[in-house]
Amino acid sequence: MKNFLLLFICVALGVIGQLSLKHGMNAIGEIELDVARTPSLLLRSFGNPFVLLGYILYGISSLSWLIILSRVELSLAYPMISIGYVLVVILSRVLFDEHVTLLRFAGTLVICFGVFLMSRTY
Repeated sequence: MKNFLLLFICVALGVIGQLSLKHGMNAIGEIELDVARTPSLLLRSFGNPFVLLGYILYGISSLSWLIILSRVELSLAYPMISIGYVLVVILSRVLFDEHVTLLRFAGTLVICFGVFLMSRTY
């Protein structure tokens, strides 16, 4: 049970990190791929508190992932991370009003079913 809690924390940190990065980049705006503007882009990105928060949460998530890898079989742990994809799709719709097509939603249901099957083997 401890391992599932740790997996949940790892996934939650990754999801919140991803949402923070998106929120920060929405504030910065669309990025043009221009080498001359790269330093300015880096300063603006890392100056945004939501981008910084996203990277910090990813760092903590990576550390928790190392703990998970020391305790759980990779063939079980890694597929469980895919529940983060489902949460990101749902929360992107709720928080950012992103358009989620029926096909995209169906894909998230398939992922949920797969995670359910994998969890039954634990």
